[in-house]
Amino acid sequence: MEGHVPLGEDVDYNGKLNDLLPVTATREAKWYYSTFHNVTAIVSAGVLGLPTAMADLTWGPGIVLLILSWVITLFTLWQMVEMHEIVPGKRFDRYHELGQAAFGKRLGLWIVLPQQLLVEVGVDIVYMVAGGQALKNIYMLNCHGCSSKNVGCDDIAENQYESASLWILIYGSVHLLLVHLPNLTSIAALSLAAAIMSVSYSTIAWAIPVNKGHHQPQDYHLPQHYGEISPAPGPQPPATANAHTAHQVLSILNALGVIAFAYAGHNVVLEIQATLPSTPERPSKIAMWRGVVWAYVIVAACYFPVAIICYWAYGNQLAAYSNILQFQGTLRDNYKGILTAANVMFIIHILGSYQVGT
Repeated sequence: MEGHVPLGEDVDYNGKLNDLLPVTATREAKWYYSTFHNVTAIVSAGVLGLPTAMADLTWGPGIVLLILSWVITLFTLWQMVEMHEIVPGKRFDRYHELGQAAFGKRLGLWIVLPQQLLVEVGVDIVYMVAGGQALKNIYMLNCHGCSSKNVGCDDIAENQYESASLWILIYGSVHLLLVHLPNLTSIAALSLAAAIMSVSYSTIAWAIPVNKGHHQPQDYHLPQHYGEISPAPGPQPPATANAHTAHQVLSILNALGVIAFAYAGHNVVLEIQATLPSTPERPSKIAMWRGVVWAYVIVAACYFPVAIICYWAYGNQLAAYSNILQFQGTLRDNYKGILTAANVMFIIHILGSYQVGT
């Protein structure tokens, strides 16, 4: 098979098995493939939740955690790149292979594989729900009855199309075709389109508040209700104050989870590097690291403007919404067209993210 990997490069796997697996089917990718593969894998639905995380954390902690997460995940990604060929003559193309080399053939498999499956299944569920929600958003933005309050159209929207399950099924059906693409190199065009779309909808997310401007003072204090706008100022009854404290703790924990999810993508680092050629004179880590650095520049250009500008423009109003496009959907009379385009871009992106991540 063209592009077949010699047995000596792998860890205790026979050649026939590697012929059947997409990761080792080809090693002819270019360095810039790793750039857009990593952008597609990292910049996900999490970027749209960063303004909400900022609302739950406020300015100081929010910015500090965003920067720390960027630096820490870049460092850990560098570690993965270095470990791909840490044993001379071998390439650890999959996480469990690296785990087996570190902890032993049996223990390494049981340490790594359950955690990897947990991450993969969780991310895939999120992408399915997010894709279905984006399709629903497109429908609701362009349903004339939803904006004009036509009773007949609203009834249809509520009874037939409001359920996210229908839209999730429609979105998921597209993957029935995409899963037949054999390996990462074969989905390079989809991954590139997804990376471009991620930059595009992230730009739309922060360009709307820049265009609208900051016309009124915003509240940047911690929201008093988890998932709700702060109540009117004034003393609260003891029971309500205790509930507010619990909600604030939950909102902070949720914000930490949103930021951690936003910097996901490490689950496919070894697989991405496995598609790159490697020689003793020029190991794959050189090309991979070059692509990673450019990817993280793009990640920063997406994440920081979305988180900071949107929080600056809307304050803790964002705590009532799961992502920025959902909040901006309330502005659909002015931005219906551009928000529809942003949701289409988001769908294209997570189509690519799902395929790269799985």
